[in-house]
Amino acid sequence: MKHIFRKGNPNKPTLLLLHGTGGSEEDLIPIAEMIDSDANILSLRGNISENGMPRFFKRLAEGVFDEEDLIKQTEHLYDYLSEASETYKFDRDNVIAIGYSNGANIAGSLLFHYTHALKAAILHHPMVPRRGITLPPQPQVPVFIGAGLNDPICPKQESQDLEQLLRSQGAEVNVHWEENGHQLTRTEILAAKHWYEERFK
Repeated sequence: MKHIFRKGNPNKPTLLLLHGTGGSEEDLIPIAEMIDSDANILSLRGNISENGMPRFFKRLAEGVFDEEDLIKQTEHLYDYLSEASETYKFDRDNVIAIGYSNGANIAGSLLFHYTHALKAAILHHPMVPRRGITLPPQPQVPVFIGAGLNDPICPKQESQDLEQLLRSQGAEVNVHWEENGHQLTRTEILAAKHWYEERFK
């Protein structure tokens, strides 16, 4: 996968950055630097193209995921993290995802398909990746969800359902609500930073 890796303090987590639709591996680096400037950074570009816009998995329409491709790409990402940890010599068990929109959805999909895929996750404006499946345990995995009360792409109920599904598997979920829509705001990033610092600094 096309990516950027920046080595940080070996005792810190590796921040896995996953952009939104049409983004690139550059997009979330400033956010990662705000949250923990000493951490490793592994920032990926989605390898699916939708009308020239990079994504991490296919969709059938806005808000309607191609589940077959979601499963395939989630497995590919899971395997890639192990390969990258060997290449760049970081601790595979100390990876924290930071995802926005489409990137948050595939990070959430890792939690919906694998135990111990992530040490923690910061999900900005995610949806429920899949419904009607048995989820793996996520014992005490910290998850931050940033959500918009007026988000036209990710309705309030989606965030509430995701919170409940992850909690049901043992994850420790905190939801931060903004009055805004689908955009990622500075106040939401600062809330994620505060959440992170309480747990990992």
